[in-house]
Amino acid sequence: MAGILAWFWNERFWLPHNVTWADLKNTEEATFPQAEDLYLAFPLAFCIFMIRLVFERFIARPCALGLKIQANGPQKAQHNAILEKVFTAITKANEKRLEGLSKQLDWDVRTIQRWFRQRRNQEKPSTLSRFCESMWRFTFYLYIFTYGVRFLKKTSWLWDTRDCWYNYPYQPLTADLHYYYIVELSFYWSLMFSQFTDIKRKDFLIMFMHHIATVSLMTFSYVNNMVRVGTLVMCLHDAADILLEAAKMANYAKCQRLCDVLFVMFALVFIITRLGIYPIWILNTTVFESWDVVGPYPSWWVFNLLLTLLQVLHCFWSYLIVKIACKAVSRGKVSKDDRSDIESSSDEEDAQSLGKKTHVPATNGTSGSNGTNGYLTRTACPGEQ
Repeated sequence: MAGILAWFWNERFWLPHNVTWADLKNTEEATFPQAEDLYLAFPLAFCIFMIRLVFERFIARPCALGLKIQANGPQKAQHNAILEKVFTAITKANEKRLEGLSKQLDWDVRTIQRWFRQRRNQEKPSTLSRFCESMWRFTFYLYIFTYGVRFLKKTSWLWDTRDCWYNYPYQPLTADLHYYYIVELSFYWSLMFSQFTDIKRKDFLIMFMHHIATVSLMTFSYVNNMVRVGTLVMCLHDAADILLEAAKMANYAKCQRLCDVLFVMFALVFIITRLGIYPIWILNTTVFESWDVVGPYPSWWVFNLLLTLLQVLHCFWSYLIVKIACKAVSRGKVSKDDRSDIESSSDEEDAQSLGKKTHVPATNGTSGSNGTNGYLTRTACPGEQ
């Protein structure tokens, strides 16, 4: 293991020419980032996760209930052993299989399709759970962004990004900078782990890549003391996240006008910061200014490659935002975050496709409104969802 670590942390890869790890050891005069400091992120990530559970239970949940947000989730599909077996095995049934199930159960094909939709929808978390998750993220982003702004406005590199590279890597690590970095890193580690238990979204893999890129960037930039430019990246990204979570909370609370306003603000801030300020300000200093002041070295290429990957993700999310905005214009409102729910059709869409009550022959002595196993075939009206 010692040999592997020595190979991984090779000085010629991570540090500029003629700089060694011994040069960055802490002294009485100055403190520098140390790789072992990163171990603090794991217990702190666990603490943040526990704080989240307490926050959601005792703060977010009462707030949600006070806003009349219901705790119940989507309507559950009537239990049917045959359909459940098919759903568990293949999730989606093709046309030929649907016809076979229709004959076997003496159900209309549309009714079976609706059962599958309801069965998929019941995997969705309740609006209460989504509100609590968004409120936790909103609270953390607001706190860490406020802290970052207060910290950065006292620094020289906020006003002149070339100060990120003067005297690099012999730039001392202050207590405020160390705290800012470790708390942010711990939060993203907690998101990395909780993503597997949190609400499943359409862009799960994209978000997982985002968390990996973020944690890698923060880890590498801390170890080779690129923390000054790292603080600029972190603060810039937190600005839009606050508004996104606020808009989602307003949506869950059915405050549509407020949701629309917050979403427009989020879209503007996101596009300005991620497609404007980020490439012009951040990528400019990490690629061009650092090349002039310090010069390239192996990990410099890796660092800029990850920052470029982050910009690719920004473009993808900007596409989603524009897509939602176009839908909002056509519908007259922002309906939802396009990545907020798992991939399944809603009962409302199903009701619109059917348009009227579906007739199913009565079997086993049931009335005409109920099919096999007492399944109610009446389609739900949009107002009943």
